[in-house]
Amino acid sequence: MVNPDIEIETLAEFDQVVARGSLSGYRIQSVNLLERTFALLAADTSAAVFLGCAMEPDASAKVRADGALVFPPVPDLPFNPYRGLLYTPEELFEGLPDGYEATPDAETYAWFQETGTDGDVFSSMLRSVHDDAVSDALDEHLGATRVVGVMGGHALSRDREGYRGAAELGRALTRSGLTVATGGGPGAMEAANLGAYLAPAPDEALDEALELLAKAPSFEPSVSDWARAAFAVRERWPAGGDSVGIPTWFYGHEPPNAFAAHIAKYFANATREDGLLARSTAGVVFLPGAAGTVQEIFDAATPNYYGSRGEPAPMVLVGRAHWTEHLPAWPLLRALARGRAMEQRIALVDSVDEVPGALASMS
Repeated sequence: MVNPDIEIETLAEFDQVVARGSLSGYRIQSVNLLERTFALLAADTSAAVFLGCAMEPDASAKVRADGALVFPPVPDLPFNPYRGLLYTPEELFEGLPDGYEATPDAETYAWFQETGTDGDVFSSMLRSVHDDAVSDALDEHLGATRVVGVMGGHALSRDREGYRGAAELGRALTRSGLTVATGGGPGAMEAANLGAYLAPAPDEALDEALELLAKAPSFEPSVSDWARAAFAVRERWPAGGDSVGIPTWFYGHEPPNAFAAHIAKYFANATREDGLLARSTAGVVFLPGAAGTVQEIFDAATPNYYGSRGEPAPMVLVGRAHWTEHLPAWPLLRALARGRAMEQRIALVDSVDEVPGALASMS
């Protein structure tokens, strides 16, 4: 396993290491080194790996001669496949004043639509490298953090009572010391990230935020209006709480929400879903949803059933009628759990108010 201490992901880290005279063995990820030519010419760069680092030709020739591996930046891409850090909402929505279509998020989805089925191994490689880099950045960001996943449907509009409930849940979990992670999209996912964002603010901030968001209750018909309303909330409360969103361009019609402080966005939906559930070590909460949420329930149940990730992670389903009558996932989940270690790690509750207590009782 590669020691993360040999990874350099910012110019400040580069300056600190190169001051010691050697970059040998380091991995430098997506750092602009155009103004560090002298440092590169003077340093030992043997066995270093440069991933997407812009360099002057002299510096590039020198580090190659040292025996370093150089993966140059790929021109004309709307995303950086070698990125060393997670996305931020500001990065993905840059250019929003000109409309969502002008943002890097929308442009990357357009690239994905053009190349996703063209059979070009180069495009496929770029997507894979990107997703692996995002996973690495996500692991480094979370570290030993206690993460609770919150799953739910994307169609829940901002003016519904269920949206408020999901926001209250995200706020309560964050205030209890947990890091909320969601699928990073709209609906219940956005609501949970919103609650985490408003955790440092007074309780009444949620009412005001919901009034601002109600001006664009859904990302349809206008993603631009929907996103602008979210950034209006962020501007009103600029010091938001921390949470993670893990969306995908596979569902590109669903934009990422702007309330997750850190966004791990993937091309491969399977990698994204498995990664989200695997990192939710403090438990997973399933709000009422449809096919996608049902899939996530049993994606989480399978490693719990087989014990493939060690101790089963707690699972809490919210909405007794929804999960026993409308979409009866609970009876099947309970049948699977019977007689296994996971039997004591599943719970069905009526409301979000019961979730923190249910998680605490199973942790």
